[in-house]
Parts: sequence; C-alpha cells; structure tokens
Amino acid sequence: MQKILVTGAAGFIGFHLVKNLVSKGYKIVGLDNINNYYDTALKYDRLKECGVDVDAIEWGKTVESTTMPGYSFVRMNLEDKEGIFKLCADYGFDVIINLAAQAGVRYSLENPQAYVEANVMGFINILEAARHYNVKKVVYASSSSVYGNSGVMPFSVTDNVDHPVSVYAATKKSNELMAYTYSHLFGIKTIGLRFFTVYGPWGRPDMAMYLFTNAILKGEPIKVFNNGNLSRDFTYIDDIISGVVATATIDNAALPLYELYNIGNSSPVQLEAFIDKIEEKTGKKAIKQYMPMQPGDMEATWANVDDFKKHYNYNPHTNLDTGVGAYVAWFQSYYKTNHI
Repeated sequence: MQKILVTGAAGFIGFHLVKNLVSKGYKIVGLDNINNYYDTALKYDRLKECGVDVDAIEWGKTVESTTMPGYSFVRMNLEDKEGIFKLCADYGFDVIINLAAQAGVRYSLENPQAYVEANVMGFINILEAARHYNVKKVVYASSSSVYGNSGVMPFSVTDNVDHPVSVYAATKKSNELMAYTYSHLFGIKTIGLRFFTVYGPWGRPDMAMYLFTNAILKGEPIKVFNNGNLSRDFTYIDDIISGVVATATIDNAALPLYELYNIGNSSPVQLEAFIDKIEEKTGKKAIKQYMPMQPGDMEATWANVDDFKKHYNYNPHTNLDTGVGAYVAWFQSYYKTNHI
C-alpha cells in the first residue's frame, strides 16, 4: 500500500484529493496549518467530512479519521523543517503531493513575506525531506499565473514564463525551478501541475465562484473586473483530481525525472458567460459593478493540455452547466441560502 503525504489537506483541492485517494486504498497523511487567510470554519468542516475530530487537533499531533480508515491528519506549517522531516521519517512516504501554499494573487500585494515563507521556504523543506527520506516522487501545485499576460494562447509549458505579474506567480515559478534542480542533482521525480481556475463544491470563499454566487443570491452587487473583458479556463474539481491522482499513482519510466504540465479544461469562458450561468442556476439576476483591471490579474487563461493527455490520459469533461449547477446546489445546502 502506497503511503502518501498530502499537504494543504484542509484546503479545497486537498480535501477532494484526500477523499479520492483514501477511497482507492492508499494510506494518506494530510497536513495543513489551517491558517486564517479565509474563514477557518470551512476548513474545519472539510476535515469533519473526512472524519477528523477537530477538537483533538493540536500542533504536530496526528489525528486518525474515524470514518476513513487509512487517513490521518496533522496540523503543521511547511516552514517547520524539523516537523516535516520527522513526519517523513515516521511514515516513510512513497509520494508527497504538495498543495499547501499561501494562496491569492491580490493578497500577495499586501503581504509578500507570507508567500516567501510558505511557498518558497516551505517547498524547499518538502524537497529536502524527499531527498533525505527516499521519497520516490513529489507532485506539486504550480499555477497558471506563472504565464502572466503573455498574450499567446493557449498557454503551453514550453512558453517563456520569465515575466510573472504577481508575487504569488513569482513564488510558483520558483517552485518549478527548484524542482528541476532537485530532479537534476538528486534524482528525485518531480511533477509540477499548473492549475487553471479550479471551481466546485467546497471551493474557497475568496474565489469568483463564491463571491458571485453569494452576492447574486443576496441581491448584492458583484465586482466585474476589467469591465468584464476577462476569460478563464474554468476547470471543475473532479477533472482536476483525476489528473492529480494520475500523476501521483502512475509510474512511467519512459518519462524524464522532471515533468511539468498544465491542468485545465482547455476551454476558456468569458467572465460574462460565467456570470450568466450562475444567474441561470440561482434563478436570480446579477447586479454588476464594472471595475478596472486589478494589479496582478491576468486578462485571459487557456491551457494547452496535449502532453498531459498523452502521458497520463487526462480527460477533462465536466462542462460549465454541470459544474456550476453542482456548485450552486452545494452552496445553497452548505450555506443554507435556499430561502433567499
């Protein structure tokens, strides 16, 4: 039975990934520092869904799930090098999937130090732990933000990404560079995944999906940046998880030690069309407040996923109608907004 460490396990993607891997019989340790970048209640509720007794959580202490055999959770910072090393020594992980990071493009303008500590120093600790404790593979989250406003569509991993437009993007680019170095110097298998606008049930409340749905249901105005002239490669969570699981569990000796892929829907959607779909699923009209472009934002994203399809049979298939419908149904159930 493979033993896998999933960092960011109380986060949106990490939560779904843990459930998927445990259902397939893998032994999983989830790690998260449960920071307050957004409401921690949602993070604790995700953990409860995985059978974690949140009242028993203490720093550095592993808590076993009561409903998902083979899953345990530990609260820890990636910056805690000694803690990360001890965890790897105790469990002997075969794979580390690093999803933990200080998220958010706009917040990186206000607090860049948090991004360097979590996204750069924390990632170095993961690579060092893999090096010293014989971890066979490190899969890590990069981001579509590394492309900046390149203007060349669709984005390909062979594109030049030397001009990030946010601190967050710069830290993700640094992850890719360090992963390459560790693959080259120490023979560690590393697979970077550039995520493209992930959405779905249990999603983050700082993302457009939540902000728009919440405001529309409450009859409040929504902020539409760049006067609506934005497009995103919205990718449903189930499609993302299938790709992450494939990279973590499929071994292909023919591929190089260092791999890098886009993971997106490869079908960009205009922001106005996205809002239209939320209106349709909520049955309410949006009150739109058009705003200028925000510093650090990208005008468009569009993933070329040809290599990912070829090497890992990646097949994103969830359309916007299905995905937005599932999100709105979850939102109304979780936040109990059916009466609005």
